[in-house]
Amino acid sequence: MAAITKIEWTERTWNPVTGCTKVSPGCKNCYAERFAIRLQKMNNPRYKNGFKVTLHGDLLDLPLKWRRPSLIFVNSMSDLFHEEVPAEFIAQAFETMQKAHWHIFQILTKRSQRLRKLAPALPWPPNVWVGVSVELKQYYSRIEDLKTVPATVRFLSCEPLLGPLPDLPLEGVHWVIVGGESGPNARPMKLEWVLDIKAQCQRKNIPFFFKQWGGVQKWRNGRLLEGKEYDEYPSILESWHKTQIAQHVFEENSHGYA
Repeated sequence: MAAITKIEWTERTWNPVTGCTKVSPGCKNCYAERFAIRLQKMNNPRYKNGFKVTLHGDLLDLPLKWRRPSLIFVNSMSDLFHEEVPAEFIAQAFETMQKAHWHIFQILTKRSQRLRKLAPALPWPPNVWVGVSVELKQYYSRIEDLKTVPATVRFLSCEPLLGPLPDLPLEGVHWVIVGGESGPNARPMKLEWVLDIKAQCQRKNIPFFFKQWGGVQKWRNGRLLEGKEYDEYPSILESWHKTQIAQHVFEENSHGYA
């Protein structure tokens, strides 16, 4: 339920919840659903319910066991703010994130209204980043919900990008990720959509991360945009990284942590 991951903008995944339901066009060809069904067929006990929302309370404290500072994507196989996840369970996940201050946790949701509703009752330490998925312009309301959250880093994941996103309301946004859909039946992403988002970010001095072109075989298409990789992160990451790595080395030398 946790792994070193190939997702380009993070380092680990932590899945105290698995399973989800579709809420918008970006969910149509969900990679997590395909993966969950495959694991169910392999008799993985964590996926005995397939892609139905399932809580794994025994995994809530898992990040506390990882001593090396990491970027951790929270619920790559679900949505922490899904309606079937109790508010109390979400609060427990946030308690773990607050305790595990040496990690950065990246929460991504399509359920921005529930995020907005619950955010005032949750702690927002600087190591908890939160983002919303925006695959089409009709979901700009998710961005407005996101802006009400007092997180140090608020970000957008425009993946799978399914159309142009003109005039993005980027005030109060600290990071933008763009990517094309991958896997069977992947819907194409146009170059002009990506370049426009990149230009909007550059005008606002917002870090831009280009994840992938996607496609049925995404490795063939790669992740170069105009001949280069865009791996930009919020500036806070650099200072956090230096501080936490130094602290980790100190703890290793003092206590023998791994």
